[in-house]
Amino acid sequence: MSTVIVVIGAGSIGQAIARRVSAGKHVLLADLRREFADAAGGVLLDAGFRVSTAIVDVSSRESVHALVEAAGAIGTIAGVIHAAGVSPSQASPETILAVDLYGTALVLEEFGNVIVSGGAGVVIASQSGHRLGALTPEQDRALALTPTDELLALPMLQPDRVTDPLHAYQLSKRGNSLRVMAEAVRWGKRGARVNTISPGIIFTPLARDEQTGPRGEGYRRMIELSPAGRGGTRMRSGPSVRC
Repeated sequence: MSTVIVVIGAGSIGQAIARRVSAGKHVLLADLRREFADAAGGVLLDAGFRVSTAIVDVSSRESVHALVEAAGAIGTIAGVIHAAGVSPSQASPETILAVDLYGTALVLEEFGNVIVSGGAGVVIASQSGHRLGALTPEQDRALALTPTDELLALPMLQPDRVTDPLHAYQLSKRGNSLRVMAEAVRWGKRGARVNTISPGIIFTPLARDEQTGPRGEGYRRMIELSPAGRGGTRMRSGPSVRC
């Protein structure tokens, strides 16, 4: 029986994490677009990993559940790297909330039901979620604990309240951090752990869309004001190590 690491989102960040934690394991790489999953899978295969690919729409419970079943058919699910998402320059507020907020809640719920003892998950959130102004304690609790299938019905997330893609993105990423804190308790009862990472600007295709999009000037300004004076890069080559 193989030990499986599930990578959701075939982009650069997900691949970089997979390289560091997947030595000796089977990587199941899933993306909304088959060609992206297959291309990324080929890169990891050429680097010496055992790889399978799949299609997943994280905004669909049926699709996420099918991915869980596909991973379980390969072996024991010991790791989940959730790096799928859309940015403010790529989608409407409605789509951002469905993919980045609801989709993350789905992944946490579905994989939290099967993660093996000793397993671990990581959700890629964003520093943008920490740039959102303070929410009320009631709003924080709602984002953290509302049942997944009721999440998008929250009054604070309705179209008349969330009209800007950046606001939707910030709410989603704040919600990701809160949701993981709540889900960590449930995962912990299975002997597993889950954490979020909130990167700053990492140069990926998504970041390039933001840099050249309508918010490009503000994006470049954030880089200029950062202590390093540059965005982050991701490792694409080199040996894989166990973490």
